[in-house]
Amino acid sequence: MSFLMQDGPRCKPPLRALVYLSGALAGLLMILVGSMIPSGLILPTFDFPLKVIDLPSTWQVPAVLLCSLVCGPKLGVVSAAAYLTIGLFYLPIFHNGGSLSYVLNPGFGYLMGFIPAAWLSGRLAEQVGMNNFLQLTISALAGLILVHFFGVMNLTFGSLISLWQINFSELVFNYTILPLPAQLALCPAVGILAITMRRLLFIK
Repeated sequence: MSFLMQDGPRCKPPLRALVYLSGALAGLLMILVGSMIPSGLILPTFDFPLKVIDLPSTWQVPAVLLCSLVCGPKLGVVSAAAYLTIGLFYLPIFHNGGSLSYVLNPGFGYLMGFIPAAWLSGRLAEQVGMNNFLQLTISALAGLILVHFFGVMNLTFGSLISLWQINFSELVFNYTILPLPAQLALCPAVGILAITMRRLLFIK
């Protein structure tokens, strides 16, 4: 099992802490970069260049899932928590900004869902027999569903207390129904990247 997985390296505590820190930083950078990369589908054509269809989503959520599938649940959770902490207290890295007031944004529930989704996807990927494309894709799908579950729960609660002027159905459409098909389409890509990276890192 790779040094990046949950049990960590078989080395002295200071070196182990350094490895965990580097893994968490790599995961954080993955999420930050993913939030800036638009997604799209490449369609084969008879002519070049290939046709690219833009999708209404970025690689932010897939990056969270990929980090967990490769690094394991602990580092996945640490990376997601670090991303939320930076956005809430330091830099405006979220969509439409950041700061502590962002907890009142309708989309904050989806961001909070990153943490349990990272744990679930990483935990599933640790199980015996999960080191293949299909199982890793299913693990990513499970994490994605959990992100939207937390997001919809937050929308439901906020709508019940009239936190936003936009009605509940419109919020669900904008934050779940619209981006979900694109995010589902990216899960196989996450599975491909995860299995490739796990093999390069000798993760069994």
